[in-house]
This record gives sequence, structure tokens and C-alpha cells, in this order.
Amino acid sequence: MPANLGIFLINIVMSAIALLLLIPIAVLFIECMTALLPSRPLAKGSLLRPKTAILVPAHNEAISIRPILEGLMAQLTEGDRLVVIADNCTDETAEIARLAGATVIERQDAHHRGKGYALDYGMTYLSTDPPEIVIIVDADCVVQPGSLAKIAEQAIATHRPVQALYLMERPAQPQPKDAVSALAFLVKNWVRPSGLARLGFPCLLTGTGMAFPWHVLRDMKLASGNIVEDMQLGLDLAIAGQPPLFCGDARVTGLLPQQDKAAKSQRTRWEHGHLQTLRTQVPRLLKQATQQQRLDLLAIALDLAVPPLSLLVMLWLAVFSAALLGGMLGIAWLPMQILAIEGGLLLAAILAAWAKFGRTDLPVQTLLSIPFYVLWKIPLYFAFWVRPQTKWVRTDRDPVNVPKP
Repeated sequence: MPANLGIFLINIVMSAIALLLLIPIAVLFIECMTALLPSRPLAKGSLLRPKTAILVPAHNEAISIRPILEGLMAQLTEGDRLVVIADNCTDETAEIARLAGATVIERQDAHHRGKGYALDYGMTYLSTDPPEIVIIVDADCVVQPGSLAKIAEQAIATHRPVQALYLMERPAQPQPKDAVSALAFLVKNWVRPSGLARLGFPCLLTGTGMAFPWHVLRDMKLASGNIVEDMQLGLDLAIAGQPPLFCGDARVTGLLPQQDKAAKSQRTRWEHGHLQTLRTQVPRLLKQATQQQRLDLLAIALDLAVPPLSLLVMLWLAVFSAALLGGMLGIAWLPMQILAIEGGLLLAAILAAWAKFGRTDLPVQTLLSIPFYVLWKIPLYFAFWVRPQTKWVRTDRDPVNVPKP
């Protein structure tokens, strides 16, 4: 009898874990499959370009900021402003930005560092002559020609924040893990938001290429050292009744770091911040979805509950291996069957995302490198449980080349 009770309890626990893991895997599967459907038409804005200000927070970006600003200047129209916030800079960022034609405001505050504080400083500057639309662009990201106009017009037409498609390109001398990293970024920032948009749901903010009506952004709390301040801003806006929209027709690209140390630093900040936000904000979103009776907040909560792709694969492998061992011992067949179905959903989602969105730029060998990429990420996730990163750290830059329009 005790042995039978032990087997029963093992099955209950393993089945509960398998069903819990089914939630993020099912959400990922639905988002990726829905992304294969035709896109919904975007709201039509006024033929007149709204009065727009582009804010570019910059900290020691002298190596790469000139071509970024030149690309932005080429997209400005009469009445637009390009404002660079030179935040705690110790290099020639401010001087280079002025020579490129931007308005430069300088901020020095060693105790309050990070993008959020810089943006708050920029908003204070703009408040003396507010624009209709504020667009935020990171100082190391290339905005493709025509993209500023698209997100500005979408924001003024809908009176809501708009997130452009933000992708990462591989460095000049890529390693196999860079292709997998680009694929994971593509799934997170292109495929899944596309799926949500086709279902009529909002998206998360992804960090750059973000347009906001002035009245939406002016009252939001920006001054913080949150290491994923953009994601948090999007959640706060959603709860306040202004959930962001995805505009896949506008594109912003960044460059994955060439050096391993910089790549590890960047991924650590992103993914530790994502996991901290998942842990603290999913319950908040679920509570608000119930109180406000809003399906869109539930959709955002479920989307946020999906951990980084490599971690999701890692968790599934660990639980499936344990269930497989139990099945071989004759004590956990049901959990193993549930997890086998989950594995099929996970594989189908990744393959569909690659086939539709990534096959042109990412060769099939990218998929074969996924196991090695997962192994590379194990120390990163282990560090989250031991000593999570909580402070903003700037990623070392590589030179940026901007394509000519």
C-alpha cells in the first residue's frame, strides 16, 4: 500500500508540473501558428504628418551614433525634432550628435543611471513645447527608411502606443550561437507579436522604435533603474488602458555583439529582467484583468508568462527526462504522454516560425545549433537563482553600418 501511494503521489506531482508547463508552451504554439494567418489592416491616419519628437538616450555611444543619427535625420520632416540625451557621457557623444544635426541635452547624475532616467530628462525638456508624438530610438539601432512615419501615423490614428518590429542582426563574424540568438529574437519580437496582432490583442514593448502620443506618455513614470524599463512601461500603459499595438511594417535593427563577454552581458540583462518581470507582473496583470474584466490584459499576462525560448526548451527537456525515467520504471506514464505532446507543440512552433519568418536569413543549420545554444545559456539561468542582475549595465558596442535609403 505505501508503494502504491508513493507511485500515485509521483504521478500527481509530475502531472501537475506537466500541466503547468503546458500553459506557456500552448501560448507559444498558438501565437506562432496564428502568425501564419494574413495580417489585419492597420488603422489609417491623417495625411498630415503629426508633429514628432525623436528621443535618443545615449551613454558613451561615440563609436556608433553618427550613422544612426544621420539615418534618423533623413526621415525627419518640417516640424520634427531629433533630441539626443547624452546621459552621463565621458566621451564625444554629445559633440558628434550636435555635428550630425541633433539637439543635444546633457545629463550628469552618477547615482541615477539608466535609460529610464535619461528618458524622463528628455520628456521634461520636451514639455516646454510638447510634440504630438514622441518616438524613442536606442542609440545603437538602425531605423529603416520610412519607419518613423509609419509608427507616428499609426500612433496618432489610434491614440495608442505603437511598437515597430525590432530585430537583431548577426555580427560580421558570426558564431553558430549568434544565428540561434537571432532566431530566438525573431520569435519573440516578430512572430509572437504578429500572432497577437492577428488575434486583435496588444503586444509588449521591446525597447526601441516605440511611438507614443504625447498625452499617453507624459504622465507615466519613466525615471527608474529597471533593467527592462521598456517592458515595464508597456505593462503599466496596458493596465492604464493604453496597451501597445504592433506595427510589423516598420522595422528597427540592432547588432548582436561580436565579443562573447558583451553578448553574455546583454543576454543576462535582457533575460534576468524578463524573468524578474514575469515573476512580479504576471500576478498583477491577472488581478487587473479580473478587476477590469479585460481580455486584452489576460492575453498580455499569458504572453509575458512565456519564459525565454531557450529556458522553455531547457525546462521541458528536464521535466521530460524525469518523466521518461519514471515511465521506464512504470510509475509516470501519464506525465510522459502529456510532455510528449508538449514537445510536439514546441517543435512545431519553432519550425513554423523559422519556415515563415526566418528561412531567408537563417539557414536550416540554425536549428541544429539550438542544443548548443541552450547549453551556453545554462550558466546565465543558474546565475538568476543565485545572484540576479538588478542594475542597468551598458553593453559594449560594435561599429554600426547604416544602409543607404
